[in-house]
Amino acid sequence: MTAPILRRETRHPIELQLNGRPRSGLAHPRLLLIDFLRHELGATGTHVGCEHGVCGACTVQVDGVAQRACLTLAVQVADRRVDTVEGLAANDGVLGELQAAFKRHHALQCGFCTAGILMSCTDWLARLRAAGRRPDEAEVREMLSGHLCRCTGYAPIVAAVMEVAHHA
Repeated sequence: MTAPILRRETRHPIELQLNGRPRSGLAHPRLLLIDFLRHELGATGTHVGCEHGVCGACTVQVDGVAQRACLTLAVQVADRRVDTVEGLAANDGVLGELQAAFKRHHALQCGFCTAGILMSCTDWLARLRAAGRRPDEAEVREMLSGHLCRCTGYAPIVAAVMEVAHHA
């Protein structure tokens, strides 16, 4: 019996808008977006957590919608806009509204989950604002149920999100 022939997978060029800037790289067909962002493009603010879509640490926005980068293939974002936590602050380093609220409320400790939570919250709050809605605490907690944080107990995260949601 002969050994199976191993084929080299062709790497495909991927062009996208990353945090508003054109970027490109090469990706094997089965390369996950999280690995493409971190290893090919150097966007390391997005964290690799469970790699099963459960913890939310890898959440990014694709065309303005939050999604798990560990469940998305890099080839799926070709010619699309991808936003990561690195794009939330202004070019001069001034924190975005939600980031500043997280800082004020001490809504992070180790910070591992923070990037994903910020990306989900940013998408969610934008959709609520577009609908003219302000959430109550139960809705914030429900939205956060897709994220695991082992340090904060969620109370300061909820307080930060509520502040931003009711500030507008």
